[in-house]
Amino acid sequence: MSTVRMAAVAAEFGRDLQEDFARVERLVAAARADGVRLLALPEACLGGYLLSLDRAADGAAEAADPGPPALALDGPEIRRLAALAREMTVIAGYCEAADGPGGAERRYNSAVCVTGDGVLGNHRKVHQPLGEDASYASGDGFRAFDTPVGRIGMMICYDKAFPESARALALDGAEIGVCVSAWPAARTNAAPDLAEDRWKHRFDLFDRARALENQMVWVSANQSGAFGSLRFVGSAKVVGPGGDVLAETGVAAGTAVAELDVAQALETARRAMGHLRDRRPDAYTYPAGAVRA
Repeated sequence: MSTVRMAAVAAEFGRDLQEDFARVERLVAAARADGVRLLALPEACLGGYLLSLDRAADGAAEAADPGPPALALDGPEIRRLAALAREMTVIAGYCEAADGPGGAERRYNSAVCVTGDGVLGNHRKVHQPLGEDASYASGDGFRAFDTPVGRIGMMICYDKAFPESARALALDGAEIGVCVSAWPAARTNAAPDLAEDRWKHRFDLFDRARALENQMVWVSANQSGAFGSLRFVGSAKVVGPGGDVLAETGVAAGTAVAELDVAQALETARRAMGHLRDRRPDAYTYPAGAVRA
């Protein structure tokens, strides 16, 4: 059985696309030198995230910001990313431009998976927190796809707060879940020590829970530093299918690297208590007229 060396990045990215690509190039080169075959970069690493998720409090700043550059999936920037990836499998977040009804442009908060051969997969963020829906349209599903390092399923940030997201990918055969994020610290009652932040605690808990309940390998990248009114929690990590953290960056910028035999790890985790095998879909029903909060 073969092992896969994989890495998740915590790093800071902004509006300047050329600076972002320079940082991506350095991160890819360092990962390649370390023997990494799968590299996950953060949400919105090509062009930066939003300045704020609170339109009421930060409306003026938001209004003055043009937002991240909208990139086409088949455009030159994604081809540039693929050229940097070469033999590696690289996942990165970006603002995707796509045609909407009547030819109007729609923007999606997306993640793309590439190798030097081109695009292997693309995911549009489904779940939108707070005011994000003012900037992006919503994706409509979760689909796994094959890569040189195994079958992968992608999520973006808030997607991982919903168990159904990762479960849909696991049922589609995903062996590795990759979640790229721009997950901030709590804005109210902020912890002086970012490591003690309650939103960081949730970020870490979701990573471990999604890995454990689906008995899959989990790779979690996140932005670090600050952008606009947001302070990101970093905490990039690789989690094994038993929910154990194999490598992590803490709240600082860095790269979490772990190596494991994915097929063997999944087989071992699922041998006795197979969560996917032992499901009872017939019992998972919602009451008629159930109220949605």
